[in-house]
Amino acid sequence: MSSEQRQLLQQIGPLLEGQDVSSLRGLLGEQRSSDIAEVVELVDNEQRRIIFDVLEKSVSAEVLEKVDEATRSELFELLETSEIKYIISELDLDDAADLLGELPEEKREELLESIEPADSVKIKKLMSYSEDSAGGIMDPVLISVREDATVAEVVNKIRAVEIDEDFFSIYVVDKMGRFLGDVRIRLLITSPENMLIIDLLDPDAIYVTAEADQEEVRNTFSKNDLIVVPVLDKKHKLIGRITADRVIEVAEEEAAEDLYTMAGTDADELDNVSVFHAARVRMTWLLPCLIGTGITALVMIFFEHNNKMVYIAAVAFVPMIAAISGNAGLQTSAIVVSGLATGHLAALKLSQVFTREVRIALLVALSCGVIGGIACAFLLNAKATASTIKSVQLIFAFGTAMFSAIMVATTLGLFLPFLFRRIGIDPAISSGPLVTTANDSISVAIYMTLALLLLG
Repeated sequence: MSSEQRQLLQQIGPLLEGQDVSSLRGLLGEQRSSDIAEVVELVDNEQRRIIFDVLEKSVSAEVLEKVDEATRSELFELLETSEIKYIISELDLDDAADLLGELPEEKREELLESIEPADSVKIKKLMSYSEDSAGGIMDPVLISVREDATVAEVVNKIRAVEIDEDFFSIYVVDKMGRFLGDVRIRLLITSPENMLIIDLLDPDAIYVTAEADQEEVRNTFSKNDLIVVPVLDKKHKLIGRITADRVIEVAEEEAAEDLYTMAGTDADELDNVSVFHAARVRMTWLLPCLIGTGITALVMIFFEHNNKMVYIAAVAFVPMIAAISGNAGLQTSAIVVSGLATGHLAALKLSQVFTREVRIALLVALSCGVIGGIACAFLLNAKATASTIKSVQLIFAFGTAMFSAIMVATTLGLFLPFLFRRIGIDPAISSGPLVTTANDSISVAIYMTLALLLLG
């Protein structure tokens, strides 16, 4: 929270406590909706009710859109159906579709039936697309003209349109509504009035399809420095547009989702303020990890019947093997996942990434094997755990196992993101607790097998 927002909260606090509605209305009337949203997230439901009572309806719509999902869920319970209906009518259609998608189906249908039929049809169409697709994040409000229109006709059409939107391009379609290209507003201003719009057309305009993943849309914007991009359906007909500000929101959502996945939780945790809900979400990920660590324990028990002295000496270095190999695998998977998420060309070519990462892994594994072997020798000599011959064998086993475990973990970190992406699973899962737990089990098994085979 910024200093301005803290100051606003300090000013609002006494007014809410004293229920000074008049002063509160005047104070909030001077604030940005984003700052009010920050305050709404921090106060209780009773105070939220007071705030929404004094806000102008158009501002309350912006605030409801900008608060986090957990707060919005509580506001949906707090606000009357008539209030939500009015708020929905104040929002852009794409934002309205997003908010309605968070409501229970029964309440959603009730609200859709109560708003303007034309808007209801458009919102339902938007909601029919996957929320992670171009169709799910597009704005259906745009200006399109036929290919035979003149510059004067296009300018008059823009003047006649009564919509509160910023437009950077005019889209040109044929008689069947199929997309032909776009024309920048700048060209309309500088061209003769009698010139045909088709003569100003950019036929190589970049577009996306409604089914395209939002991550692909974000990468399209990034690579081509776009402000807006048109969205086409399967028949190449123009159905909407996506603006850069929407893509920024998408990028933030994707980054947050990847972060949650890699941490072993879920963005769903933010949809509900209940601590029990959050604990259930986290345990969904942690229980499989508990099973995985149980497998690691079984591996250790399996080797326990061998030479007790050797076993005790070998076990002392298990945490080092598991931690180093696991982190090496995590480093590789993080690089690959990031490359896949940003659409970086190198990350899309498995052979190229494989060549680079294997060479890095060899250097890292060799370095860690040698350094780990030296550390192992120092610790064994300090403790005098076993005979000199067995100590040398254990040091060799440790260094070899460290090298092998890092190579295996790195290979998993390299291939799993590509595999998950191919079968439609979020590649970020490959950096999560489940895979790192599997890395630990595999690395421990490699180490104990080598150690006890070499030491008998």
